[in-house]
Amino acid sequence: MLWIILGIVVIIGLVWVSTYNRLIKLRNWVKEAFSQIDVQLQRRNDLIPNLVNTVKGYATHESDTLESVTKARQQLINLPANATPEQINAASNQLSGALSRLLAVAEQYPDLKANTNFLQLQSTLEELEKQIATARQLFNSSATQYNTAIQSFPTNLIAGIHNFEPSNLLETPEEDRKVPEVQF
Repeated sequence: MLWIILGIVVIIGLVWVSTYNRLIKLRNWVKEAFSQIDVQLQRRNDLIPNLVNTVKGYATHESDTLESVTKARQQLINLPANATPEQINAASNQLSGALSRLLAVAEQYPDLKANTNFLQLQSTLEELEKQIATARQLFNSSATQYNTAIQSFPTNLIAGIHNFEPSNLLETPEEDRKVPEVQF
């Protein structure tokens, strides 16, 4: 009888440890996925001064647009080290909007559009934006798997005892969800 009780305790212990380790792995995947977003955002931040300087040479009277890009970049850089993914995502979305306006302004300058340096910077920026979007998708996928695990029975019992908190998903800002108006 003692061996049976001891066997049950060992099995429960093994299941507990296995479940706990799985939760740790999932939580670390969420952190890793977010760090990939951070890496891509840093690459974009490093590219922006070159892009702004290239446009500045051609579009000197577009200072408001250039300033908004610089300001949005600075806000993203100045976020505290403990900023949440949501805060970083919001600042990144502001920068993406400012960059879109900058690229739209650049369309008004044929000489700028023909500049190989600008074209290369624009191409690199577009590629980085795709990589950021992919990294955000990976983060949301990892966060969903983690959240599902900590909310599912019986894993939720272990997650609750060890204070595993759900991860928030990165969402599109409300103003970006609106269908754009197209007029001919």
